[in-house]
Amino acid sequence: MFTSSALVSALLFLCAATDVSGFTVTTQKTVSVKENEGTDLTCQYSADFGPSPRIEWKFKNTKGSQVYVVYNGELTQPYASRVQLFSGSNLRFSKVTRQDNGEYSCEVSNANNQLGEGTVRLIVQVPPSPPVCRIPTTITTGKTAMLTCHDSDGSPPPTYQWYKDGTLLPTDPSSLAAFRNFTYKMNQANGNLEFPRTTKLDSGQYFCEAVNNAGPAQRCKAVKMEIRDLNTGGIVAGVIVGLLLLLLLVLGLWYANKKGYLPKKIESKPRPNVVYQPPSSYGGGDEEDGDFKQKSSFVV
Repeated sequence: MFTSSALVSALLFLCAATDVSGFTVTTQKTVSVKENEGTDLTCQYSADFGPSPRIEWKFKNTKGSQVYVVYNGELTQPYASRVQLFSGSNLRFSKVTRQDNGEYSCEVSNANNQLGEGTVRLIVQVPPSPPVCRIPTTITTGKTAMLTCHDSDGSPPPTYQWYKDGTLLPTDPSSLAAFRNFTYKMNQANGNLEFPRTTKLDSGQYFCEAVNNAGPAQRCKAVKMEIRDLNTGGIVAGVIVGLLLLLLLVLGLWYANKKGYLPKKIESKPRPNVVYQPPSSYGGGDEEDGDFKQKSSFVV
């Protein structure tokens, strides 16, 4: 037979396992709205929090930075000029901007520190702008070529597609018979088009389009990429010219040296060795010796 404590433990375990809690907060999962239009973010909570719970809204942008929208029941700046708090816990935007993209968390608590939270994702629809494309103009056969395409304005983040000579390139070249000889790799999420080993077949006019569901696709200016063979003849000719110039330089120096046009090295003459001999004491040695001592006393 179960005791009362065992029954309570079983109920607590059952609630934890089924994620049942009296303190619940409910919000929308995702809200999508066009830029400069209005929208509502709703937050509903259970009666367990009591008649006057504390309501706070937090916003975390796409870069991870977090700020308060509602703190201690009051709207913060700069939201107060275009956001209203209605029905106690809901947000109403008169218009949204692309800076409003991100996650909004509604946090409900009471005096007993019971806490609940719900999060809604706000997607502000912004059409793409003409993307920035980087396309090399000349590549040597067999070398790697990387074409890039990016748009920082579109929301949701656009996907990218590439065109060659006005023809849409398939994401996987092996999927179509006309492109099976191509060896490129396309990433539609980041806009990269990579040719691991270029061939003459890859030469052509390339441009990229940024696409999302908020507005018309935008493209960058087409640029011609030309694949050229390595100019071995030019390299050999350059080496030969360089060797000839070096040979002419050597012959010129030899001829100038033979004719005496080049300055000769100045030979340094050896200095004579000076051997010091002390004065002899013979024949007036005392006088000379004294004189020497007198003179030598001034030597430092």
